[in-house]
Parts: sequence; C-alpha cells; structure tokens
Amino acid sequence: MKLIVNKILPTKGFKAINLLGIIFVRKEYSLSKVDINHERIHTHQMLEMLIIFFYLFYLIEWVIKLIYYRDRMKAYRNISFEREAFFYQHDLYYLNKRKHYEWRKLIRL
Repeated sequence: MKLIVNKILPTKGFKAINLLGIIFVRKEYSLSKVDINHERIHTHQMLEMLIIFFYLFYLIEWVIKLIYYRDRMKAYRNISFEREAFFYQHDLYYLNKRKHYEWRKLIRL
C-alpha cells in the first residue's frame, strides 16, 4: 500500500483518504497502525466491489444519509463502509478473518 504525504488531500479535518488503494495523508498528520488498518479495510471493500461500484455505492449512501441526518460528518460516519472500517480498525488481524461483503451487515439509517 502506497502512502503519499501532501498538503492538499484529504480536505482539512481528515488525516487520510484512500483513492484506488493509494493513501493520501495530510502533511500535518502521521498514520498509526490503526489508521493504516482502517484504510486497508477500505482497499478490500474496493476490490470486492470492482472499485467503481464501491465509489458509486459510497456516494449514493452518503447522499441518502446526508438527507436523513442533515449533517455531513454524521452521514460520513454512518456509511456502511466507514462503519465497518471504524468498528474493526483496532483489530489488526481483522482482514485475515473478514468475510466478503461484511459491510452489508452494517447498512442502516
């Protein structure tokens, strides 16, 4: 997994963003093993959804949650992909036992 440290991506307030399996990290942050595990979970989600469907579903789910919660951070935190990544980010062995499409169990409003 490649890490690119920069001052543009992601937007302020976020440490990192995973785009196509490449992690972009804001210059003012460093990533812990937990942060990297969070992003690795996203990479597995992307691959199982053939990348394009991951981004489409992510965006659609975020818009639906934004309408529901009327708060972009609450909408972001409740996207099923993020819920899986946040829930399991501390389990550094999670990806060894993760079942395909595990994020589906976390879809809710």
